[in-house]
Amino acid sequence: MALRAWREFRRGWQPGHAPALVVIPLGLIVAVCVVDVLAPPRIHLGPLLVAAPAITVAFAGARVTALMGALAVTAQVLIGVLREGLSSANIQAQITALVVVSAVCVGICVVRDRSERQLYRVRSVAEAAQSVLLQPLPARSGPLRISGLYVPAEEEADLGGDLYAAARTDHHSTRLLIGDVRGNGLASISNSALLLGAFRAAAHRQATLPRLAVHLDAAFRWDTSQWRSSSEEDTDEDFATAILLDIPDHEPVVHLINCGHPPPLLLRGTHVTPLTPEVSHLPIGLGGAFGIAAYDVQTFPFEVGDLLLLYTDGVIEARNSGGLFYPFSERAPAWARDDPDELLRALHDDLLAHVHGHLDDDAAAVAIRRLAL
Repeated sequence: MALRAWREFRRGWQPGHAPALVVIPLGLIVAVCVVDVLAPPRIHLGPLLVAAPAITVAFAGARVTALMGALAVTAQVLIGVLREGLSSANIQAQITALVVVSAVCVGICVVRDRSERQLYRVRSVAEAAQSVLLQPLPARSGPLRISGLYVPAEEEADLGGDLYAAARTDHHSTRLLIGDVRGNGLASISNSALLLGAFRAAAHRQATLPRLAVHLDAAFRWDTSQWRSSSEEDTDEDFATAILLDIPDHEPVVHLINCGHPPPLLLRGTHVTPLTPEVSHLPIGLGGAFGIAAYDVQTFPFEVGDLLLLYTDGVIEARNSGGLFYPFSERAPAWARDDPDELLRALHDDLLAHVHGHLDDDAAAVAIRRLAL
C-alpha cells in the first residue's frame, strides 16, 4: 500500500501527469528570447536561460531535462545570431556555461532516478515483509466484523513495535492479540515478528487463554534471552504489553487477559465502558515464569451491536503541539454506529489531525463489531 502511494505521488510530478509544470521552463525560454532580442544592446538576459533546465530537474526525469537544456542552448544560439553573432566571446561563454549547467542537471536526474528505483525495490521488499508479519485481519470471523489499523511513527516505515493478529479456534470462537513491544527499530520489529509467530502457531491449539499466555511468554523470554550473558539480562530487558481475547460465537461475552496493556473500550450506543480487569498481569516476557495459575481470565458482556476497540498507547499518548494527549475515549462515541472500517478511517484522520501529521510513536487499533449469527 505504501509503495503504491509513493508511486502515485511520483507519477503526479511527471510531465505526462502535470503538463502545466512543463510550461514554466518553456515559457521562460520564450520570454527570455523575445525580451533579449527586443531589448537595447546593453541589456543581456541570455544568462537567465540557465534557469530552464534547473527548474525542470524539480519535476521531470533526465530526458525532459535534457530536452529543456537543448532548447535553452538553441535559444541562446538564436539570440547570439540575432544580436552579436556567434563569434562574440560573450555569446560563446554563455553557450558553453549553459551546456555545462544542462549536462550537470541531466546528471543529477540520472543519479536521482537511480536512487528512486533502488528505493522502490527496497520499499517493495518492506511491503512484502509487512504483509507476512502483520497480516491483514479477517473482515469476518463468525458473528464478528473486524478491522485493523496500523500507523507508523516513521514516514517511510511499514512495521514497528505495535502488532495485532487473529486466529479461529475449533471450539467456535475468535482469538485476538494486540500488543506493543518495548523499544523501537530493528530490535522491536524482530520481537514483534517473534510474538506474532508464536501466537499464530499456538492460538488455535492452546485450550485456554492462560495456557496461551504462558506459551507466548515462554517463547518470547527464551528467544530474546538465549544468547545473552547474565550481565546483559540485568540491563536490557525485552517485553511486550499485550491483551489476549477469546470471543465465543454463541455467548455474548468476551474473555480477556490483560498483560500491562491499555484496557479495551466497549461502545454500546454512545456509552463507552473501559474493560478494566481486576488484575493487570505483567507484560509478556516478564510474567509467565509464575505459571498458568498466575493468569486470571476476566469476562465482560459483549452483545449483538456492541463495538469493541483495542488500541496501543501510541493512540492515547499522541500529543498535539500544545502537549495535550489525544482524547480517544471522548472521540470514540461519535463513531459508535460506524462500520469497523469506517471507524478506523475516521480515527486515522482525526489522530493525524490532532498531532499535525507527525506521530512520536507507532499506533495501532482494532475495531470489532458483534453481529447476529
